[in-house]
This record gives sequence, C-alpha cells and structure tokens, in this order.
Amino acid sequence: MGEDVGLPGLPWPVFDSTAEQHWNRHYVERKRVWSGRVNVRLAEVAESLSPGRALDLGCGEGADAIWLASKGWQVTATDISGVALARAADDAGDLLERIDFQRHNLDESFPSGEFDLVSAQFLHSMVPLDRTAVLRKAAAAVAPGGRLVIVDHGAAPPWSNHKDYPFPSVDEVLAGLDLGPEWERLRAEPVEREAIGPDGQVGRLIDNVMVLRRRS
Repeated sequence: MGEDVGLPGLPWPVFDSTAEQHWNRHYVERKRVWSGRVNVRLAEVAESLSPGRALDLGCGEGADAIWLASKGWQVTATDISGVALARAADDAGDLLERIDFQRHNLDESFPSGEFDLVSAQFLHSMVPLDRTAVLRKAAAAVAPGGRLVIVDHGAAPPWSNHKDYPFPSVDEVLAGLDLGPEWERLRAEPVEREAIGPDGQVGRLIDNVMVLRRRS
C-alpha cells in the first residue's frame, strides 16, 4: 500500500500458518518491504531527547532502530520475523554495536529491562495478536522519566481495499492501557499527513499519535 504508509504492500493473506511463518513469508515475498526511513512521528519525539536506552517493538527491517542508534541511543529492537531481523542487522553496519536485535513473538515473550524510550510504531497485525497486552507490557518497560510512543493508523489509506479494517481510536488505545496517575499524557491525537500511494497517487493519512511520560 505504499512505502510511506506503514501497511504491507501485498494483499492481506488469510491466516493459515503460525504468526512467525506468516511474517517470514511476508518479508521473503519482497526484497524490501519498508522505505528504510525513520517513522516521522518517532523522529519528532526523539529528536529533542537525550539518548538513553530505547526499545523498538515490531522493528521490521530496522529503520527506526538504526536511526535511533545513529542519534546515540542504545537500542533493543525486536520482531517476530527472523528474515526481517537479518535484513536489519545487515543494514545497521557499524551501528550494529549499538543495537541488540532480538526475535520475539510478543504474545509469548518480551525483551527484559527498563527503557527511557519505548516505541510501538504501527504495531498492527494481520494475524492474531493480543495488542492490548503487548502495549501494557510496553508501558511497564518504561523507566521513570521515560516515554512511551505509540503511533497507529487512524484509518486505512484512501487507495486501500480494506477501508473497513477496525483500527482502534486514540481513546480506545489509552483506555486499554489503563495507566495510573504516574503517567503524564504529552500528546494524544489524530494527525494528518500526506503520503504517496503504490501507483503514485497522493493521499491524506491519519496517524493516531500517543506520547506518554512516566513520572515515577
């Protein structure tokens, strides 16, 4: 659906295999799935932060993790697909010394430790995933003073054949997190941006942007 969109470029298949098999097949079918550029909403947040420890959930081919490492962050980056992680490690070059790529099915395992920045960029799945549970684990992994950055699709792209896909709203995501008073809501809103579709068409996309800071 276009490299600037954050959705797969191929038709969404029927779930007929394990999640790992599905995502490995998704990456094997194309030499390159994503654009190789950092997600713009993550860059907006991280540009002004002092580097520390970062966790990138669903890192794919590693663009966000590599960008964070280039800014001085020590990054743990995880994905379910070994194919995607191998590409990410190859692309990291000398920055690989600042990135720990780990393979996790987030329904079953989760990276250990606390992080100053936890990022979940377009963590939507075409196969079963308990996303709310994963995002709660993400919040629990944020160190005091750290930030949780969640960016979701607010709606399918205008050129998509999946306009009825039930993307969660900002309010639904935040309600599911059920965060306590130790959390400060820095930003929680839908934001529009322009993107280019698979056939060169220009469209307006909606990003649901949530930036939360853990006070203590």
